[in-house]
Amino acid sequence: MQNAQPPALLAYGFRPFFLLTGVYAVVVILGWMGFLFGGWPLPLGWSPFKWHSHEMLYGLVSAAIAGFLLTAVTNWTGAPPLRGRRLLLLVLLWLSGRVFMWLASWIPAWLVALVDLAFLPVLALYLLRVLVQHNNRRNLVLVAVLTLLFIGNLLMHLGFASGRTGLLNTGEQLGFDLILLLMAVIGGRIIPAFSANWLRMHGGSPDWVARPVWIEGIALISIALLIPLDALGAPEKMTGLVVLIAALGNGLRLWHWAGWRVRKEPLLWILHLAYAWIVLGLMLRALAMLTGFLPDSVWQHTLGVGAIGTLLLGVMTRVAVGHTGRPLKLIPFGLWIYLAITAAALLRLLVAAQVIDFRLGLFLAALAWVLAFGLFVALYWPILSGPRADGRPG
Repeated sequence: MQNAQPPALLAYGFRPFFLLTGVYAVVVILGWMGFLFGGWPLPLGWSPFKWHSHEMLYGLVSAAIAGFLLTAVTNWTGAPPLRGRRLLLLVLLWLSGRVFMWLASWIPAWLVALVDLAFLPVLALYLLRVLVQHNNRRNLVLVAVLTLLFIGNLLMHLGFASGRTGLLNTGEQLGFDLILLLMAVIGGRIIPAFSANWLRMHGGSPDWVARPVWIEGIALISIALLIPLDALGAPEKMTGLVVLIAALGNGLRLWHWAGWRVRKEPLLWILHLAYAWIVLGLMLRALAMLTGFLPDSVWQHTLGVGAIGTLLLGVMTRVAVGHTGRPLKLIPFGLWIYLAITAAALLRLLVAAQVIDFRLGLFLAALAWVLAFGLFVALYWPILSGPRADGRPG
């Protein structure tokens, strides 16, 4: 019985966590719209806007991070995947955090914090054990990032418990910075590699995709520098200058990846588009900090809806087919997922910039977001919950 195969949904980390990412993306936005405009008496307990940012950064994104890293660490090390009962326990730990956060005003704050904070350390310790056992020290930086994400989450809980807005803001910004760094690191690994492989298989030259070392260094180091600068409250102009360097460095990085050469493959151009949202978000943040011309909500939602939302869906739609023995092609009607998340990002950016009516624009942006992630769940549920197409385990 010990060698019995678990249900397909629990055979690999990406399966349950990607589905939960899609479902929670719908639930959290529907709940937020109901709270804002429908008068739903959600027992949040927190400052509503900080609760919203917490659940997007430390709730929604943490599930997607878990799904990706649990899958990637197996590829990096050759270790067997986390599956079955142990994977189920990790899933239930994440779900418990979400339930407690939604019922925060009915539960003691210390208990809410204890349950919600448990997920990231458990995930980090599992990754640490696997990476050390298989002597894969290159990727230990990701364990450090998860540890810092835990600290950011802790700061938000401490801010709520103590009423100190500064702690809430620091925890929120730390989450943004760390997720941005993760996207830059992971995007820098998969986007040029996938693009070069596709070009090789379709008569192009993989050398069209370039990764100059000096550009890679500027792009990643400048983003990494934002973490201590924001955490320590460095002068705004200094931080703004680093953000500008990050925007320019990552723009050059994206240009060298030659995304226009893979424009015929949706599974690839969506990843390049997601990285373009990162560049735009950094540029808008630099503009906000150096000129005071834009409110922070503009760059925050450009990164949150544009970069994070698009990259999540781009990665999940590719991994879902690639790791279940299916051809690396977007499934029928999948293009609507990409169109909907792009519409959501554009609309939310226009709302934050006060170009269109707030209520109407926010409603349309939320509708497009729910359509994008709802379609993902509906279209990919059979793939993620069913057996591999090639009959292999996993």
